[in-house]
Amino acid sequence: MSRLQRLEVLRCLSSILVLVVLLLQQSNADVGTAGHYNPPYTPTACFGYDPLQFPSSFLFAAAGEGIWDNGAACGRQYWVRCISADRPKTCNPAQLVQVRIVDRALSAVSRSSSDRATIVLSKTAFEAIAKPSASSVNIEFVQV
Repeated sequence: MSRLQRLEVLRCLSSILVLVVLLLQQSNADVGTAGHYNPPYTPTACFGYDPLQFPSSFLFAAAGEGIWDNGAACGRQYWVRCISADRPKTCNPAQLVQVRIVDRALSAVSRSSSDRATIVLSKTAFEAIAKPSASSVNIEFVQV
């Protein structure tokens, strides 16, 4: 087995483990909605123009007002998974993403696909859990 194949297997196993933990601890998870936004992502309400604020995976998000907490959300990390959407087969419920909050949805430079989303995911993060054609999906999320 090549190194790349081993890494892919480990990534898959870690996703499965996180999914199992989320399912076993459903009482600790919150539900909400997620939208998505596109570049430009800077400046952000949390870290301005600092390019180091963005994970190299591009899995990051802007906090909606429900979790913004007067800026205390900056830097928090969440596991997020899509649980339902208006159109069938929009979600990839087996896929989880870990995102870092880098911005406030209301003040983000790029407009969100959903005005009242709990979390507004980067395009990369949204496409990992749902079809990119959706403007909003219902999510389950838990702070890491």
